[in-house]
This record gives sequence, structure tokens and C-alpha cells, in this order.
Amino acid sequence: MIKYLSKTPRKALSGVALLRLDFNTKDDWRMQAVLPTVRLLAKTASKVVIVSHRGRPEGGEIVNGMPKGFPANLHLNRDAKLLAKLIKHKVKFVSHFRFGEIKAMVARAPKGSVFLLDNLRFLKGEEANDPAFARELASLADFYVNDAFAVDHRANASVAAVTKFLPSYAGLELEAEIASLSKAMVKPAHPLVLILGGAKASDKLGVIAFFKRKADWFLLGGGSANSILALQGMDVKQSFKESDPKILATLAAVAKQKNVVVPEDFVWHKGAILDMGPESIALFRKRISGAKTIIWSGPLGLIEKKAYAKASIAVAQAIGRNKKAFSLSGGGETVMFLKKYRLDKNFSFISTGGGAMLDFLAGEKLPGIEALNTPQATLKVR
Repeated sequence: MIKYLSKTPRKALSGVALLRLDFNTKDDWRMQAVLPTVRLLAKTASKVVIVSHRGRPEGGEIVNGMPKGFPANLHLNRDAKLLAKLIKHKVKFVSHFRFGEIKAMVARAPKGSVFLLDNLRFLKGEEANDPAFARELASLADFYVNDAFAVDHRANASVAAVTKFLPSYAGLELEAEIASLSKAMVKPAHPLVLILGGAKASDKLGVIAFFKRKADWFLLGGGSANSILALQGMDVKQSFKESDPKILATLAAVAKQKNVVVPEDFVWHKGAILDMGPESIALFRKRISGAKTIIWSGPLGLIEKKAYAKASIAVAQAIGRNKKAFSLSGGGETVMFLKKYRLDKNFSFISTGGGAMLDFLAGEKLPGIEALNTPQATLKVR
């Protein structure tokens, strides 16, 4: 069973905490989401050691524990400064990975100190889920907290293997993610409407399969809709569509479902569909207005340009007007769009996950959550 931070006696959280977060976004919205966990541990734990990642680093190397040659924008020094500003507490950035020195530094530090290590993906052991590397991380702390839902679909050392060496807990945001996504999956209120957009259809197929007999309506836009329209004989010209035969075969079966709705009119530019037209917006609004549960992932047009963001804005506004529905959305692109137009408050819950949210909603087991769900070793590594 998962042990939740919110239900754990404060005495059990009095040692040094190793806190896994996810800062891998263009702005601070994921950081904002986990501030309650950071603030809680800053009060209860003697010290907090935060670990995270950014991007997929290439081309650098580790020399004497120091990362060399990696892109400057993938280091986490700026995240340390931003986090310190948000929690109004000093955050010590650790620029090297000499774990013996880090352990000694943490031990010497005064009670209440908060540290942030540099990008863990600079180290090969992280993405390899290397137990030896996980053991080094664990040696810095007395207990572990995972509040990095967005990376929980990755079997990384700081997400999965580390739980074998420390008492481990789910953070406040991760608890909210599990509860909110489960609410939409287990006995959801009906009508249940899923709105799926974005360029790729492939990453939505698992969700469609899981909800095939549970959803009342699938409202499809973007690449998924383009691909289905092409399969139905429409000339979508230069519009983005799937080309993989296996994906197309699955989409052909999806197209036959009676609860699938695709756009009927479009906004074109240079031979490509870049947004839905007014008739399709009205059709989507109708289904949304009567829904009791709404899940949205992926924009419905080229939202980078306001001229092609009209359908996505209209859908978000329609969701906001439906006060009876439980609504959730997620995915970096979608969330950034919602925040840009101040539409994120229209939703009951905004997930910090992109791929993790889709995998969870597809009924898949996420390594980070499974690691918290399995019996954890009580090895003494400090």
C-alpha cells in the first residue's frame, strides 16, 4: 500500500528528506503545484534534499563529479533561485555529484536547510534505473518522498529504484493526482466525455481503448481527427496525419465506434487543417454542456497562433460553464495554453503529467507509483 505524506505522523518525517520533484517545464507551473509538499517538509524534516531533472541532456560528461559540456539551460541553478523565491527560504544549489561531499555538507548544515542537486539526467545511472546510483541518492537522507507525477511513467533511479533503500511516501500533489485521475476512471459520473487532440494519435490510443465502453462520447480533434477523416475518404491535403499502418488500423476501428465525434468543418491555411470551424465548435459545446465528467488532453488546433486557437478556447470556456461536471486536463502543451488564456481555473483538476497522465488513464502501471506500492526495503544506507 502507498504511504501518503498527508497521513503520516510528523515524527516519522523528522529526519533528512530526499524529495523527487519535476521541474521539466518552460515556466514554473509544476513547481507551483508541489509547493505545499516542499513547505510541509521544510517544517517537519530536519533538512530537505531535492532532486529533479530537465530535458534529455546529450554531449556532456562528468569530470570529478562535475558536469561538463552540457547545455546551460539544462542545469538547475535557476530553478534553485526560483524555488527559494517562491518558498521564501534559502535553497542551496549543489553543482556537483560527489556524493560523499554532499552527504557531509548536508550533515553540517543547520536544521531547516534545503538543497537542490543539479540535473540527475546528467548521470547515466538515473535513466538506467541503476540500483547502485539509487543507493548513493538514498545515502543522503532518512526517508524519500515522490512528488514528481510527471515522470512517474519512467523507471528512473530517483523514481523507482530508490524506494528499495528508504522508507518512501507519496507527496501531496502525487496523492491528488492519483485521487483525481482515479475518480475519472472508477465509476465516473455520466455522461463521461473525453476530448482528445494534439498532433499524434498514437499517444491517445491507450486512453481510447480503456474508456471504449466507459465513455459516452469521444470528441476528437487534431491529428487523431485528421487521420480518421482521411481513412473515411476525405482529402486532408497537407494536414498532419498518422502514417504508421498499425496506428491507422487501430484508428479505423476507432472510427467505427458510435460514440466518436470528429469535426465537420475546418479552418484551413496553405492546404492544412489548423483548427475546427464554428459548426464543429457548436457540436463539441453541446456534448460538453451535458457532461458530468470531462477529460481533456491535447489542443484542437495550432494554438501557438491565436487565429487557430479559437476552438480550444471555446472548448475550455464551455467546460468552465458546466458547473455540474468534474473536469480535468493535463499535458504540458495543453496546460501552458490554458494558463496563457487564464482558463486553467475552469477545471476541477489540472494534472502535472503529460505522458504519465495518459498512461495512468490508459490503465497502465506507472513505475514510480508501483515502486511506492510494493514492499520497501529497510536497508541502512546512511
